Amino acid sequence: MTPRPESSGSRPKGTAGEKIPEQPTAAQQKSAAKKTAVPKQAAAKKAAPAKATAKKAAAGRTTVGKTVAKKTATKAAAQQTAVGRPAAEKAAAKKTAVKKTAVKKTAARKATTVKATAAKSAAAKGAAAKTGATKAAPAKSTAAEATAKKSTAKKTATTKSPAEKATAAKTPAAKTPAKKTAAKKTAVKTPAAKATAAKTPAAKTPAKKTAVKKTAVKKAPAREAPAGKAAAAQVVPPEMEVAVSPAVGAVDRERLLGGTHHAPHSVLGAHPVPGGVAFRAFRPYARSLTVVAGELRAELHDDGEGFFSGLLPLRDVPEYRLIVEYEGTVLETEDAYRFLPTLGDLDLHLIGEGRHEELWTALGAHPMTHEGVTGTRFAVWAPNARGVRVAGTFNFWDGTGHVMRSLGSSGVWELFLPGIGEGELYKFEITRPDGSRTMRADPLARRTEVPPATSSVITSSQYEWGDAEWLARRAEAPAHETPFSVYEIHLPSWRPGLTYRQLAEQLPGYVKNLGFTHVELMPVAEHPFGGSWGYQVTGFYAPTARLGTPDDFRFLVDKLHQAGIGVLMDWVPAHFPRDDWALAEFDGRPLYEHGDPLRAAHPDWGTLEFDFGRNEVRNFLVANALYWCEEFHIDGLRVDAVASMLYLDYSREPGQWTPNEHGGRENLDAVAFLQEMNATVYRRVPGVVTIAEESTAWDGVTRATHHEGPSGFGGLGFGLKWNMGWMHDTLQYMSHEPVHRKYHHHEMTFSMVYAYSENYVLPISHDEVVHGKGSLVSKMPGDWWQQRAGIRSYLGFMWAHPGKQLLFMGQEFAQGAEWSETHGPDWWLLDPGYGAEPDHRGVRDLVRDLNTVYRATPSLWRLDTDPAGFEWIVGDAADDNVLAFLRLDREGVPVLAVSNFAPVTRQDYRLGVPEDVPAWHEAVNTDAARYGGSDVTNPDPVKPEPQPWHGRPASIRLTLPPLATVWLRPA
Repeated sequence: MTPRPESSGSRPKGTAGEKIPEQPTAAQQKSAAKKTAVPKQAAAKKAAPAKATAKKAAAGRTTVGKTVAKKTATKAAAQQTAVGRPAAEKAAAKKTAVKKTAVKKTAARKATTVKATAAKSAAAKGAAAKTGATKAAPAKSTAAEATAKKSTAKKTATTKSPAEKATAAKTPAAKTPAKKTAAKKTAVKTPAAKATAAKTPAAKTPAKKTAVKKTAVKKAPAREAPAGKAAAAQVVPPEMEVAVSPAVGAVDRERLLGGTHHAPHSVLGAHPVPGGVAFRAFRPYARSLTVVAGELRAELHDDGEGFFSGLLPLRDVPEYRLIVEYEGTVLETEDAYRFLPTLGDLDLHLIGEGRHEELWTALGAHPMTHEGVTGTRFAVWAPNARGVRVAGTFNFWDGTGHVMRSLGSSGVWELFLPGIGEGELYKFEITRPDGSRTMRADPLARRTEVPPATSSVITSSQYEWGDAEWLARRAEAPAHETPFSVYEIHLPSWRPGLTYRQLAEQLPGYVKNLGFTHVELMPVAEHPFGGSWGYQVTGFYAPTARLGTPDDFRFLVDKLHQAGIGVLMDWVPAHFPRDDWALAEFDGRPLYEHGDPLRAAHPDWGTLEFDFGRNEVRNFLVANALYWCEEFHIDGLRVDAVASMLYLDYSREPGQWTPNEHGGRENLDAVAFLQEMNATVYRRVPGVVTIAEESTAWDGVTRATHHEGPSGFGGLGFGLKWNMGWMHDTLQYMSHEPVHRKYHHHEMTFSMVYAYSENYVLPISHDEVVHGKGSLVSKMPGDWWQQRAGIRSYLGFMWAHPGKQLLFMGQEFAQGAEWSETHGPDWWLLDPGYGAEPDHRGVRDLVRDLNTVYRATPSLWRLDTDPAGFEWIVGDAADDNVLAFLRLDREGVPVLAVSNFAPVTRQDYRLGVPEDVPAWHEAVNTDAARYGGSDVTNPDPVKPEPQPWHGRPASIRLTLPPLATVWLRPA
């Protein structure tokens, strides 16, 4: 009986008192160091008849490939146990019947001289001819043969290990006298073994020996030969002599075809196995596949359904390439399944901990050189997926053959595809837990297709920055202690049709001319619906492709910096849309969103809220904040919808939310996320500022995260906060007819009650000039002249008030219509051919002058967050609609700001002032003729009089223009 591998069944039975050798293990089959030993013959067996007939035991390698298919009906594809095969496949191998092989007579010389009858010799030959792969068929029954079957030598030959068989095939047979009890050993040869044995001379053994000598196997160098072709004179090392089928097993085939394989690299590629190196490839639609390694060219066997395999008699896995023939084309390529993972243990550990601050360098698609080969590394986090494949333009959007591997318990799937480079489109094909499939854009794609197309694009940056001077200077002082005047822009509609690079030719000059210190870009991250203005993001790591490439966007930022203009960007970590190709239930279950539907659904916008308590999700967002600051040199992030993140009951009715662990309504996970984001950004990127759009009275929005407040929380750590209360109150006041304003006077003064509780920005943003709210100028009552006068006086008051300023595009020239993203600002209002052009240009000229004086006057910005920088002169003149206050710098140098919100001129209006200022002169008067006003001014220096007023030892008398704000500073 030919010995069976350990997985094929129980060991053969022996007679009483007989020692049955243990079956060889896989390790023994592979080991070149272990020599095969023939068990000693038992003493009790010496009495066996001398005329024992020895059977021929074949020991050779099973040749794999096309030649094997021609020469033998044996097919061990599913029967042999390969390295790393599943247990289920081993079980299948046990049950597979091995076909008997008809062994042809060879011309090999006889191994031993047998003193037996012609009938016995014929029987022995018949037994050898009928021997199968796993069991030798008995010859015709004779008494002598029955005795021989019971002999020790017979049992020894039957229970040889596979390695022993191979040795025996190459070892000269021992000739034993007829009277000796030791039986002859003959080998039943497979076709390959026959070819080898034919050239091996027989050797004689002394007659008195009772055991077969162990002979050393002579090693011969392996010859390069096509897979499936037998090399007649080749001698392979002992550890490679028991061949296994290289074909992919049934279970693995099913999982690979179904897109549910977690470890395709353990099956596909090249793997050392007993008998050589098994090559397996999965190339759907390929007609043939050839392995090329140096001078070796071996065509693999077509196993069907896109699978190819072959077993080559090699000691080690070589460097190789694949030649793949498709209908009409042949390509030579690297095998994607021969590479080690491109992500290390540290990356995976940091991802799992939620602390990978450069997550964009680990996940996503990255062109790179890996193990000396250029290609693209794909990696995606999808812990609930049963399998992930990459589909794209490089495989005609069929990801069947590009199966990703799961990297342990990290939930990360990875695949390096050689030969794939920039510009290729791709998505991830994810098999959900229920077996269905979904095609998803890359959450960390750094470039996307132009909407409405949704594919991700492989990209890498080649941009060389020219803003080193700006970056070195921006960290000299914190934002709340510097001039900070912001022009808010929606890039796609500022000048519709312009690209990033075209905007770079116009925008920096326009903003610099108006004197703004910064621009704030409404969300630049990719979004599918233009009507969301970018506030429903699907591509958190990709600038919108509507205007160009990521490097084009870098060019715009660079040009703004070179013009001395900082760049802020709206950032949206609160929620994301439900598009079925983006983040929603990304891998078939809630992943980026909260698992509780009540917590996940945003009640206002029909979107999904992020699960801020999950490490990987928090990491995704924190790294995203850093990404924009580090990769695009963004100077600040204005964080959208912070209030909706902070409160569990935001826009929810009772019963629609669950209290936190303390019974409160605060979202503790969101608080922790915002604190981590701010602390990380400020630590890693000097000079950057974060700004919160937070509309409630949450304590400590701009307080340091390690400083605990009355509420028991540390601060959120923002640098600045939008003062939504100021914006709402003052616009409400300005919308009243002047005759009624005295009843709403407190709306202009209330902001000073809390002005120093946070570091504030005073925003007149896009939110106030859309959705039926009208433009800023249209909020003003009265006729056209009064409306323009009203907006000028309001802007003068705003720029003088403690806090930073933000003005949305179009409002700088008193656009009369609401803003629309479809056409942007009404630039035609500034056309010299338009009759009312001077009215609009006058307002824009005022904005320029306000910025110019503001930036040159530290009293208006140095102590924005310090109560020492503000003093009321008169705040209770409600009947007059007059407000007057001082702004001071650290040295006490004052600026006097006076606003008259009544449509009448007030002559000799007395105001108390500091006595140490010898004279005052106008720095700004919003009623000047060049701005379109009535030109009621105070052209000469105004000297104080020793008459106390408003609690001051001195006072001045001014002419207050109608609906105007006047700034005066020491002459």
